[in-house]
Amino acid sequence: MLMATLSFVKWSAPHAPHAPTHQGADVSAAEIRPVVAGCHPDPSICRVGADYYLVTSSFTYFPGLPVHRSRDLVRWERVGHVLADPAHVDLAGLDVSDGVWAPTIRHHDGLFHVVYTVAEHRRGRATFVSTATDPAGPWSPPVDLGADGIDPSLFFDADGRAWFTAARDALSADATGPAEIYLREFDHRALRLVGPSSVLWHGAVAGAWAEAPHLYRRGDVYHLLAAEGGTERNHAVTAATAHSPTGPYTTDPRSPLLTHRHLGAGAAVQNVGHADLVDTPEGDTWAVVLGVRPLDGGHTLGREVFLVPVSWAPEGPVFAPGTGTLADPDGLAGHRPPDDDAPADWVGLRGPAAHRWDGADLALAPAPDELASLGRPAFLGRRQDRHHCAFAATVPAPAPDSADGHVGLVAFQHQDRHVAQRVRRAPGGDVVVETVLRSGGAHTVLARRPGTDRQRLEIRSDGRHYSFGTVTDGVLDVHATVDARLLSTEDAGGFVGVLLGVAHQGPAEAPWAAVEDVTYAGRYA
Repeated sequence: MLMATLSFVKWSAPHAPHAPTHQGADVSAAEIRPVVAGCHPDPSICRVGADYYLVTSSFTYFPGLPVHRSRDLVRWERVGHVLADPAHVDLAGLDVSDGVWAPTIRHHDGLFHVVYTVAEHRRGRATFVSTATDPAGPWSPPVDLGADGIDPSLFFDADGRAWFTAARDALSADATGPAEIYLREFDHRALRLVGPSSVLWHGAVAGAWAEAPHLYRRGDVYHLLAAEGGTERNHAVTAATAHSPTGPYTTDPRSPLLTHRHLGAGAAVQNVGHADLVDTPEGDTWAVVLGVRPLDGGHTLGREVFLVPVSWAPEGPVFAPGTGTLADPDGLAGHRPPDDDAPADWVGLRGPAAHRWDGADLALAPAPDELASLGRPAFLGRRQDRHHCAFAATVPAPAPDSADGHVGLVAFQHQDRHVAQRVRRAPGGDVVVETVLRSGGAHTVLARRPGTDRQRLEIRSDGRHYSFGTVTDGVLDVHATVDARLLSTEDAGGFVGVLLGVAHQGPAEAPWAAVEDVTYAGRYA
């Protein structure tokens, strides 16, 4: 059980007006922090002038493809979403870990381009490109590129030509693995792929899936980065080089260039991979990569964005020079991500949830779809971004004639793996507060207590447990506690982290729920 009170200590780093430089620092593995915390996988980055822009996968969360901006590569603010119009993306009926995968952001000739895949049943269904002159939006309606596979990327060469790369099932007879990286020319004025498809590479690790390709040019050499080994503990960054964008490519014999697979189960950051590079105005190179922060072998926060210094050798990029791991991110001393809470990026499932905010008060319309369905439930959640956190709100009981409805808080990992602390009416009209686990296709009531017409609910996490209860006069009465591994990716599967949110199930014509004083507080251990 958690104690009745928690102290959330704020920490603020000094302002860093410029990107960090590759100078000495001593940051232990236990202290390393993501630069974008919570479930923000598959980061891609570009720079325009002094500003850096970052996009990440959003799966079936809506709005989709959050866009972040930074001046120092460490402090990021969300400025918009590529997929903010529900007419621009169809997420109906998709598993939580399908949906919008692995975007790439690039800027060319005054225009931002984001390419991405919409996946279904863990396979690419269609690949799109959207454009904008302002990364905050509006973004253009998606254009279907008719491309195979997943993890698309764009490369704009110095000669004015543009190239599209992606990963797909291996088609060529000489394939050494199940996937191949392929390339086609991209007509960036017409927003379409032209010309033949060229197979570039099958990866550095025989028998491993090669994905997440990004192409760069350094002098007369083209460098192709990829991710191999799967997205879990064997995840790694590998590379190949060529003297033409179409190849032939030679595997960089130093591969993998970055991985934590060899550090063992005790490593503070694991699953490291999916790198994208950016140069600072001063000429330094940095990589954004994904990684997870597990506790006791499981992670609940999802895949987060970490920053890694990169130098260049004659053979190609050197990640984290001198260490080869994220455990000593040279250059981040004095520029570390702050401990205070970033503004929430509230998202719905598979589409928008009808709601209104008034400060910290939320009015949430009901919907008949359950969280356990593949529909569009009335759910509004934010990514959990700290192991130690508390999420609370004052929740009304449904109207006396709403026996089928309920309102409450949810720790949500998947449609078939979440825990809800919900307020409902019993058949006789009495208010009850239930803690309900959804798992294995069934709902299990973990606790049931009498409630009131307005009830303050709270979910607390210490990283290893989630506790659910009611609050009276500032004191938490814990009704139920569950092992955090139940909500971990290792146990539940998929690619996402926990969302903490508010849900309102009931007939569409029922009154909106007036949820008051929605609060979230988190701290690093």
